[in-house]
Amino acid sequence: MKHSTLFTPTVLSLAVSAAMFSQQVIAEDAVADDIEVISVKGIRGSLIRSQATKMENTSIVEAISAEDIGKLPDSSIAESLSRLPGLAGERSGGRTSGISVRGFKEDFTGTSLNGRELIGIGDNRGVEYDLYPAEIMTGATIFKSSDASLLVQGIGGTVDLETVRPLSAQETLTLNGSFEISGQDSDNPEFDNNGKRFALSFVEKFADDTIGLAVAIASTESPNNQRKYGVWGYNANDDGQILPTGLDSQSISTELKRDTISAVLQFQPNDDLNIILDVLSIDYSDSGVLRGFIEPFSSDNVTGTGVNASGTQTGANPVLRTDPLQKDGELTIIGFNANYFVTDNWSVNLDIASSKSEKRDLRGESYAGLARSGALDSSAFGTRDFTMSADGIMFTDSSGLDAFSNPDALQLTGPQVWGGGLANLADQFETNVLQANGDEFSYFNAQDGFLNYADFEEELVTTRLEVSGTIDSNFITAVVAGINYSDRSKLKDNKGFFATSSAYPLSTGIPSEYLYNGLADLTWAGLGKVVAYDGFAPYNDGTYLLNDAGLLEPDRLGDSFEISEQVITFYTKADFETELSNLPVTGNFGFQYVDTSQESSGYIGVIGSNFAVCDDDNNGVVDTSCMVTNGADYSHFLPSLNVNIEVMDKTFVRFAANKTISRARIDQMKASGFVKFDQNIDLISIPNSPSDVENYGSPWSKFTGNPELKPLESNNFDLSVEKYFVEEGYVAATVFYKDLVNWTRDGNELIDFRNDVSNDNADYFIAGFHDRVVDQDGAYGPADIQYSAGDVITPPNNGYYSYFEDGLTGTVKGLELTANIPFGKFSSNLDGFGVATSATYIDAELSDGSRIPGQSDNTISMTTYYEMSGFEVRIAATKRSDFLTYQRGGSNKIESASRDAVTLVDAQISYDFSESNISALKGLRISLQGTNLTDVDEETVNDDGIVTTRRQFGPSYALNFNYSFY
Repeated sequence: MKHSTLFTPTVLSLAVSAAMFSQQVIAEDAVADDIEVISVKGIRGSLIRSQATKMENTSIVEAISAEDIGKLPDSSIAESLSRLPGLAGERSGGRTSGISVRGFKEDFTGTSLNGRELIGIGDNRGVEYDLYPAEIMTGATIFKSSDASLLVQGIGGTVDLETVRPLSAQETLTLNGSFEISGQDSDNPEFDNNGKRFALSFVEKFADDTIGLAVAIASTESPNNQRKYGVWGYNANDDGQILPTGLDSQSISTELKRDTISAVLQFQPNDDLNIILDVLSIDYSDSGVLRGFIEPFSSDNVTGTGVNASGTQTGANPVLRTDPLQKDGELTIIGFNANYFVTDNWSVNLDIASSKSEKRDLRGESYAGLARSGALDSSAFGTRDFTMSADGIMFTDSSGLDAFSNPDALQLTGPQVWGGGLANLADQFETNVLQANGDEFSYFNAQDGFLNYADFEEELVTTRLEVSGTIDSNFITAVVAGINYSDRSKLKDNKGFFATSSAYPLSTGIPSEYLYNGLADLTWAGLGKVVAYDGFAPYNDGTYLLNDAGLLEPDRLGDSFEISEQVITFYTKADFETELSNLPVTGNFGFQYVDTSQESSGYIGVIGSNFAVCDDDNNGVVDTSCMVTNGADYSHFLPSLNVNIEVMDKTFVRFAANKTISRARIDQMKASGFVKFDQNIDLISIPNSPSDVENYGSPWSKFTGNPELKPLESNNFDLSVEKYFVEEGYVAATVFYKDLVNWTRDGNELIDFRNDVSNDNADYFIAGFHDRVVDQDGAYGPADIQYSAGDVITPPNNGYYSYFEDGLTGTVKGLELTANIPFGKFSSNLDGFGVATSATYIDAELSDGSRIPGQSDNTISMTTYYEMSGFEVRIAATKRSDFLTYQRGGSNKIESASRDAVTLVDAQISYDFSESNISALKGLRISLQGTNLTDVDEETVNDDGIVTTRRQFGPSYALNFNYSFY
């Protein structure tokens, strides 16, 4: 195992705080050489620039700002955004990736780059903010209220990321270098916990400052090590002891590799013409391994009650899962903007942009265990002693499981009967070889692994033409009007392959060439050390024989789709300026008219008479009868009003009212769907009546997306009071109300699967597949119906059809309190000390009682800092209450997940040598940074207060060098 220590992490844990951003505000070029140029650096400079943006904007906004390109200290823009008032970060794999604005997840928040809509790389519209390195950004503005000229909108708000404009920036050449260490050691021998980041940024001007070029090149290698504890669920036995039904514990190691190039070319030959060309390219990989145990759980000799219990796990036959993870993608954005002043007061602006992204998210599965399922009787299985608490299961001792640390004793095979998905290939796995119970091995025993991946492609092309100008009148001061056209397409191809060892029905050991040098460590879960091998190796060398799961699993084919959208937006906005009772009043009003055409194509995955999915001809080609296309056309009128009254000097009352939309989640808009059937005989034997199905359930289920979904729609009202008392100090209070007039809801109805009126009266029943021959006398099903051996049980006709539909309503009420307080305002002895704090309280309710994804009832953050003579320290803490989210689940589909409350603490200490007397180091800034310093886990807790999933990431630390050559 690799070990490397760059510095002692505890040094940073003891640090107080450092500047959120290293920044410098420099006055405009002096008219005469003897005019003094005053610069304000560090966090004070950052706060001054951000506060100026907030105070001068006619909308209600938040902002972050750096002095120049390459000067934001965080590893991604996500970390910088997560500290702002009203925003909350969501971790993915230990890194802040998602951002909620006022309780709305990133899918319901508009995200733009220099005013142009950004696309994501996943299943939905939301942007993965950790994809964008902070080194290429100069700041961001978050619009919490909208105006008619803001074309990228969402119900939560709009996040506009900003890159440098070279003719408006200082010339600079800056080099960044960071060395990273994770406080969580790698439990997998082929990975370590060290990383690095490098970035080179420069801004140059040519031809008498008429041509400007800004380039940023950034490269990242960042480790992520986590320990995951999970269960399939909990049940109480007859004695009231709550125990898991199955276990899922792994050590996970990944490494993010990201290479980014950002280039901006600006040409301004005169005051009338300004042309800007932007190019952004991001190439990334986030790959690694998940290694650990997954197994059913049965117990004996349990003592204690509730969750305070101990006992012995019996019949332990664990599956050692080695899942190689490989996620690769690229994002390319090209933008062109030309602004021309036709007269002194009127200009025309043309903006054209093209964005493309591609990603493959691949996860292999390779199984190992004591022997192939069925090869051993229960006497050969192991036992483990355990204790149980609200934190879950912890093992204390074991017997009969020594093979998992000995590659010579371990078998490369599937120890559990998981091959049911291979039913329509039963003939392929027929054999005369007998199991320990005397039955022949069959397809049930034939799954030794699985190759699971999804391909994503997205493209967005936008064209915007705008006319704007100033007006000399007593009320209207400026007008803007324009048209914007966008054309978006998104594709998801969900693929998978069942893997069976070429040794089937026998099994073999793990080849020595697969093995890594060392064992994987699961002692943190009481599971000892286990064999570590390359999970991709049996796929690459042909050891595994593969069968396409897309033609075996209807839900996988039913999750592949393509969606297209064409949107035309007409908009106009007028700025006004007047007085009310001698108080200055400014603001704007306007509207957008948005016309949309959307369409989706995909498949309805259905098992045919040959037991294959949509492949009646057995040729590996999807039947045309399974293909489906649908869509919708609609329009929206979106008015907006912003009013700002300066009631006292630098004291503002702001009011905003607008209607906004967020387009429905892409995974919900797909035309695709599937019909599934559960082979559990207790479900098949449910009586054939709608009332019995309503009481007991059904083996049948159907699900589809809805390409006719209209956007989520909200009427929004904001009232804010802001008091600015110094350049970097203010207090503000904002109340907001959102009337959700349309939200997507889950539809559910009972249908006849022998006569599906929603699909041309289709009959899905197949004799020999959906019925079951009883093999022994007994009572079956929840109704305890008596059957004799040889009886044929047919399933009930009815089952539930799930889909998405419009019509859900709700309300969101919120309060935001913000204060930036420089203590030097009160005493010169406290000069340099300050605090930036905010609290957001939200009361949200949907009409069906469900939660809004991303909504926490409260989010509180506080940053304390000290800055003096180039020395800066910062400590920041954010507390977020529990919230609902969604994540990638089984078979690459999206599933809901709950996240428990979390409090995260990060800190930074830095020194800027420009304040020193060492001339050779004038351009150098050194900082030491740590995140998750209190080592907070990510937990999901069930209704009984017991942990169902825990992810432990540990803290991380980075030593950063920033050097500006000029």
